[in-house]
Amino acid sequence: MDRQISDEEWARFSEEVARESADAPKEPSARARMVTERLRREEEERARAGRRRFGRAPKAARNDPPGWRTGPAWQEMEGRGRVKRRLKAAAAIAVIAGLALVALRPELVIDRLTGKAHARQEARDAGPLPAESVRPTAAPEAGHPDRPTLKEPFRGSPAAQWADGAAAIEVPEATEVGGVPKERVGEALAQAKRFLVAANLDPAVLRGERPTAALDLLDPKDTKRREETARAYEHPSRENDPLELFTRYDPAELKLVGEVVKVRGRMWVEAGEKPGQADVKVDYTFVYPFVRTAGNPEDVARTIVRREATFQVFHGSAWGEPVNRLWLYRAAQDIANSTCGRFDGYVHPSFFSDPRDSGPAPSGSPVDPYDRSKSIGTDRAEECGTASRS
Repeated sequence: MDRQISDEEWARFSEEVARESADAPKEPSARARMVTERLRREEEERARAGRRRFGRAPKAARNDPPGWRTGPAWQEMEGRGRVKRRLKAAAAIAVIAGLALVALRPELVIDRLTGKAHARQEARDAGPLPAESVRPTAAPEAGHPDRPTLKEPFRGSPAAQWADGAAAIEVPEATEVGGVPKERVGEALAQAKRFLVAANLDPAVLRGERPTAALDLLDPKDTKRREETARAYEHPSRENDPLELFTRYDPAELKLVGEVVKVRGRMWVEAGEKPGQADVKVDYTFVYPFVRTAGNPEDVARTIVRREATFQVFHGSAWGEPVNRLWLYRAAQDIANSTCGRFDGYVHPSFFSDPRDSGPAPSGSPVDPYDRSKSIGTDRAEECGTASRS
């Protein structure tokens, strides 16, 4: 039996006890003794049943393990309560912070729902691609078209798995080719790499300074090439555009995101048309991430520049006195995500936050600037073509 004593009963009991004890010392009345005895029996019954509500703890039976009935002390219970309340408060704060982050960056949830986050992690785990030894047979897979960020400027691009900068330009092992000795071929290969680095990766050249180191690698007898380069730097135009050989941006308009330029391509040697001639051929794609110097500081855009070139190397008495320099026989370039119709010698990428009607509208079928399966000049886009991705 577990009967709860009401407040009214306690009040009546207290009044009776007070009245009967007013003339103390007196023997308690029979009614008071009866009530007291009843309360004592009920308390013992509750103790035996293990239902401790307040007051003294129940007495342990003879065979009970020590402390098994008493439970935790009230101080311990109160401590646990405080811990639970603190954990609940911390959890609530974490939930609120998470909701605020989702409101500011909804792509975090979208990326998980669409699988982008998993795809990016797979790309990171896969690591950089092995060096390109032959021409690819197809364009890189499309993947998820993520927008680049300041932290991940190559996000959503095949270039995310390309090698960085000059390390990506690997010089093949030199051999004798077309009557040109192995030593001269090896020297020409090294010079070709230095030219590509000076023309496309040198920070000063990228900012618009003259490419002195690159020009010094070319045969001084090629005066036409030097004169054209000088005119292009002094008076850029459609006919004399520095971008035909050198990558440049205007530091008043743009700045690179970080110090990494992604590069992929290959270099090889073929025998020339005549004995004592070897052709060093290069085919490389450079990916540059930019932000505007004035504008949205987190709006990142990429410009993709692909360059093909043939450097001729000569050896033997038929070619006169060797100068141990490169003769630039042919050069071709494709530049994706650079405004059409501007010939000031700089690249001008389009940004996500730009007005949609700014600049001449591109035309023609979309071309993938990451597709290296075809040579430049094969199925080239119109003068102001459309890039399928950047």
